[in-house]
Amino acid sequence: MSKSSAVFTSSVQKVEDQWIDYNGHFNMAYYNVLFDRACDQAFALVGLGPEYVEQTNCSFFTMEAHTSYLRELHAGDEVTVTLQLLDYDAKRMHYIQEMHHATQGWLSATMEALCMHVDMTAKKSAPFPDDMRNSIAAMFEDHKNHPIPPQAGRRIGIIRKTA
Repeated sequence: MSKSSAVFTSSVQKVEDQWIDYNGHFNMAYYNVLFDRACDQAFALVGLGPEYVEQTNCSFFTMEAHTSYLRELHAGDEVTVTLQLLDYDAKRMHYIQEMHHATQGWLSATMEALCMHVDMTAKKSAPFPDDMRNSIAAMFEDHKNHPIPPQAGRRIGIIRKTA
């Protein structure tokens, strides 16, 4: 990661025709496909790519995710996705992603997630190795001074007004 205090930005991705549902909308499941692909790009930069899984038999799994759909995308639209690491500890990473229309720049959706490092042999959580934790720490240093999107930390629920 660079010393620029900038968050990661993915390569341009395209909304595919077959991802449009019977309502004529970009189906919610495929927003997550684009978020997941961008996550793979971002975490590969710190060494958490397919090679890491092959070499260590460890990976990381999403424990919780919260997606906010803010503005609709359509077939053929191109997007970029940012990833900002919000926090981490010995076994977990907390991050938020923003999906932007690639040419017009407006925000379409956000996805906040918490993931856990997993030892695939033991089938349980495990601390990141020291070198990986150092790479994650460097990513966090790059991201920590960037403004946190307002969707981070939101809870889901119906807010009732009292009379």
